[in-house]
Amino acid sequence: MNALDLARWQFGITTVYHFLFVPLTIGTGMLVAIMQTAWYRTGDEKWLKATKFFGKLFLINFAMGVVTGIVQEFQFGMAWSDYSRFVGDIFGAPLAVEALASFFLESTFLGLWIFGWDRLSRGLHLATIWAAAIGTMLSAYFILAANSFMQHPVGYVINPVTKRAEMVDFGAVLFQNTTVATFAHVIASSFLVSGVMLTGVSLWLIMKDKSVAAMRSTLKLGAIVAIVAGVLVMWTGDTQAKIMVQQQPMKMAAAEALYDTQENAPFSILTIGDISGQQATPILEIPGLLSFMATGQWTGPESTVEGINDLQKSMSAKFGEGDYAPYVPLVYWAFRAMIGLGMLGVLFAIWALWLVRKGRTPTSRTVGFASAIALLFPLVGISAGWIFTEMGRQPWVVFGLMKTADGVSPTLTTFQVGLSLVVFTLLYGALAVVEVGLLIRAVKIGPPESVELIDASESNSGKPLTFSY
Repeated sequence: MNALDLARWQFGITTVYHFLFVPLTIGTGMLVAIMQTAWYRTGDEKWLKATKFFGKLFLINFAMGVVTGIVQEFQFGMAWSDYSRFVGDIFGAPLAVEALASFFLESTFLGLWIFGWDRLSRGLHLATIWAAAIGTMLSAYFILAANSFMQHPVGYVINPVTKRAEMVDFGAVLFQNTTVATFAHVIASSFLVSGVMLTGVSLWLIMKDKSVAAMRSTLKLGAIVAIVAGVLVMWTGDTQAKIMVQQQPMKMAAAEALYDTQENAPFSILTIGDISGQQATPILEIPGLLSFMATGQWTGPESTVEGINDLQKSMSAKFGEGDYAPYVPLVYWAFRAMIGLGMLGVLFAIWALWLVRKGRTPTSRTVGFASAIALLFPLVGISAGWIFTEMGRQPWVVFGLMKTADGVSPTLTTFQVGLSLVVFTLLYGALAVVEVGLLIRAVKIGPPESVELIDASESNSGKPLTFSY
């Protein structure tokens, strides 16, 4: 493998690893804010227990996400300097806003929330967690705006002297339809991940007879959120797919391993594909579904979906000779993993609601095992969706403007990137052990048996700041 291959592997590994923490942070932060709001409005101790418990899980995940996210920025300059030089003027603005506004918003108010239980009034303390939760969503928006430029470049001109992309319309970068659709889909997916996590953890603790009243309430909250989010994921995904067909038709063709243009294009549940890119044999397919996903039409000329072979010819004519199709088997299976595992998460939420109906408490080991691994369904699914998004764009790093092979640092050596890849892999492996260990330990301990109800009149009492977790 050369330096380019290793640099791609390194960026892929670190990005997917970091992305594992992103949806949990986004969704769980908002759910913790909802739990604390329920306690604020009702005064019911069970919601305070739930806030303290799931707040601890949220903080563990948030801290690990921050640590792993820092590595991404260094890779831009060290392994992908030509890419960074080309898009730096575009990326600088949204990423600067994300760092200076959104990240400081979430981290500052999260600190106030952690240390402010005995110092702030209930209402003001509640506002801090809402500010932190909103900050995480704003961070996601600005980062997705930068990524959407890679998917569909807008609001720029190419400087004829420097050959760099320079921004001329910040509003176009922030609010193009690619950004808005992607943000909606990612947020809905994040709530699906966090809703399933809330449901699975609550179900497991109910079976262990820990804070049952609180966990029954959080199970219902998590399951309802997961079910509603699942519906929104399908709706936003359909919107995103139709935009994708207009902007990156090759990605949709690769998602179905559709090599020949056709009307009434089917969607295959399973396919045996020739990785050389010549043919694919469907095993089980739904007639017309791909056409509907791509065009909104089931049949007729308007339902036509372009195939890989025709798209390859047209892109070769436009951009010059080259292979413009991504690695089809990976894109194909990532697309199905995204859909299938997300649906499994929704089904688990419905099943969990059924198991605890009318005060029932399940005792089966199968239920316990399912509750323990349920989080993996949507979490792996959303990660597969991210892989599909990025790999389906290949060979472009910025679609239509710069190929991935042209973005790598020209002085990067195989030894340099290989050494850093080994170091990152070992480091991230150790961090994974720490993260999982902390989460498992926190879940086994469970919610606190009793909590001190803080009266507003006792706030600002002069007590020293204490870490509540």
